[in-house]
Amino acid sequence: MIKLSANLGFLWNDLVLPDAIRAAKAAGFDAVECHWPYEVPIKEVRTALTETGLPMLGLNTRRGDFEHGDNGLAALPGRENEARDAINEAVIYAEGIDAAAIHVMAGFGNGESAHKTFVGNLRYACATAAQRNILIEPLNRHDAPDYFLQTTDQAIAIIAEVGAPNIKLMFDCYHVARTEGDLITRLHQLQSDIGHIQFASVPDRGPPDQGEVNYAAVFNAIVEMGWDAPLGAEYKPIGDTNSTLDWMKTLP
Repeated sequence: MIKLSANLGFLWNDLVLPDAIRAAKAAGFDAVECHWPYEVPIKEVRTALTETGLPMLGLNTRRGDFEHGDNGLAALPGRENEARDAINEAVIYAEGIDAAAIHVMAGFGNGESAHKTFVGNLRYACATAAQRNILIEPLNRHDAPDYFLQTTDQAIAIIAEVGAPNIKLMFDCYHVARTEGDLITRLHQLQSDIGHIQFASVPDRGPPDQGEVNYAAVFNAIVEMGWDAPLGAEYKPIGDTNSTLDWMKTLP
């Protein structure tokens, strides 16, 4: 049976994070994950997780100066100190709430210098957070043009180059479908390198019971793969999150 994680960067994002955790529990989710929880005291998040019994699967490193165009720091040459400060912050927060993984955001860039910078910062992250998974996630070229990490092939090559046991691929079905397609084949091909799976409809990033992707087939394939970790519902609800959860009733 499919297990589910509520991505609280999108779901119930009108609530403060501890209350969003409680809402996810009430809605029947098995786990939670978030984007940038850093303004919320660790103790408050930990209390909500303990109260609900939900595990926190992951969080992201800060994007940097988002208002001036940053969307991650780890692949930006010359900003290694900022990138590593963001990694250190994420590690401390993850340890405080026992989050299983940290998504290290690459940022905008290209070329060999960006590649070397990203690999170096990922090696630092893997060593600093040796007890947790470090995730990297390709973002699709439509939503994030010029993002450094764009394809699963590129991500797999970087994972091999970093060479750490705790670096894994964040396989977001939404991003992969928009860039590469052939989701079920790619899931099978990449299973050994996948650390977490997320989903949303294509192309509007809404609930999975609409759009171009047949998620009934995708979810069945994931079950047949033997995948038993919670899948991340990282979609953008229109209006109240609770009114968008009917898809949960039709899961395999």
